[in-house]
Amino acid sequence: MTVPKTAAEAKQLVDKLWSYCHVLRHDGVSTIDYVDQLTLLLFLKMAHERASRTVFGGTEVIVPVHLGWQTLLDAGGEDLKADYENILDKLGEKPTTALGLIYHGAENKIRNASTLRKLIVDLIDKVDWSSTGVDIKGDAYEALLEKGAEDVKSGAGQYFTPRPLIDAMVRCMRPRPDDTIVDPACGTGGFLLAAHEYIQRNYENELTKEDAEHLRNGGISGTELVHDTARLAQMNLLLHGIGEPGGDALIEVTDALAKPGKRATLVLANPPFGRKSGFSSVDEFGKVTREDVSYVRTDFWVTTSNKQLNFVQHIAKQLTINGRAAVVVPDNVLFEGGQGETLRRRLLQECDVHTLLRLPTGIFYAGGVKANVLFFDAKRARPETPWTSKLWVYDFRTGQHFTLRQNKLAAHHLDDFVSAYLAPDRHEVNDERFRCFTYDELMARDKVNLDITWLRDPDEDGDELPPPEVIAQEIVEDLQIALNEFAAVAEALQLAAAERNVSSAPGRVSQPVD
Repeated sequence: MTVPKTAAEAKQLVDKLWSYCHVLRHDGVSTIDYVDQLTLLLFLKMAHERASRTVFGGTEVIVPVHLGWQTLLDAGGEDLKADYENILDKLGEKPTTALGLIYHGAENKIRNASTLRKLIVDLIDKVDWSSTGVDIKGDAYEALLEKGAEDVKSGAGQYFTPRPLIDAMVRCMRPRPDDTIVDPACGTGGFLLAAHEYIQRNYENELTKEDAEHLRNGGISGTELVHDTARLAQMNLLLHGIGEPGGDALIEVTDALAKPGKRATLVLANPPFGRKSGFSSVDEFGKVTREDVSYVRTDFWVTTSNKQLNFVQHIAKQLTINGRAAVVVPDNVLFEGGQGETLRRRLLQECDVHTLLRLPTGIFYAGGVKANVLFFDAKRARPETPWTSKLWVYDFRTGQHFTLRQNKLAAHHLDDFVSAYLAPDRHEVNDERFRCFTYDELMARDKVNLDITWLRDPDEDGDELPPPEVIAQEIVEDLQIALNEFAAVAEALQLAAAERNVSSAPGRVSQPVD
């Protein structure tokens, strides 16, 4: 078997696997589905490899032999499809386990038996995945997810946060072995993996047996609303040695906002950017209505249908005393009035909101995103005195131009911010992008608006225009925002038309709408 020895060889392997995705498209398999299908098969192959080697005098049996990789290799013709689909059904019977979560509800979307066999025999079986090392397995897997996110039509970008941003946030938060780390909107698990890698790298010689057990089984966990995405996250964790296949699933598939979350000392998150949650319905009289979902939770500061505001207060309540959070939020969380203003006042009062990073455009796979990273610590109740004394704002947006291809965000672009964040005395940081605002100054702003900028964009002086590819990307992002607004109008018009045209219905039918 071929064993990749370097990251370059791992990339070649990914490119080879990805090239096969174009073949599968002829079978109706989408980009994100291909990553999903590949994930299911990769785990079976790795389980087979581990069962074939001796570990501490015995073998490591993860998947029953009759449901394993060899069954697929031995199957012929149309039997391959039937055998594979039987494996998917049997392994998914216990969805509360890590293995069960991965395979629960899994479907074989590769309908052509010969195509399936080529994927199994000619590609996956040619590599000894267990011998490549965790880093190469992780790099290969994450590269596949990133390629899926780059395909705009697949919609996968909404589940993927750029790795340089994740790493910068983790470097600032400096996870510890005793932390309980949670992501309430974990997508494919990028933040959880980065935190685990940071701990492994910085505490390698200090980890106790108890620390290792804590990190492996419960110290790192997440919540994800979409089951297919949760499956990818759970697989991602297992590929990196987090959790046990037969143990409890570390990714909970549920609406994180519906109930108080697992208590955490560290929360890292990039919640979904959609403005509202809701559903449309047709009642027994044919009336069509659109209902926005507001989460009525006694621990929340405000009741609202705005998902971003809800995630901020959900995370604030999820933290233990002195727990830390780094959360990606869109601009509207910083300036929205009404309940948004109330939330900001309560957050500044009851938490130490110490840092805000203004992010540039062009770094997210989902277009039209203007976002920030909000850093805050939870504190004990102290009604008489606000916990926030100073908010340090780092403006990494003004004058910055990134695109997903020609000028892609890299780790070094955020080094100055990380250095400023970690400075022993921030007042000694000599960086015009880093500025401090006192609590009183924040309270004096209209609606406690935290969307603060003081730098002048050099492009506004007319001396120099951004490169053509940057201008084109900005136009694309502006158009995407406009399209999103038109989509909302179109949805409202469709509902109105349905209400006029539907004269009767046998009963009430509800259909979720993202």
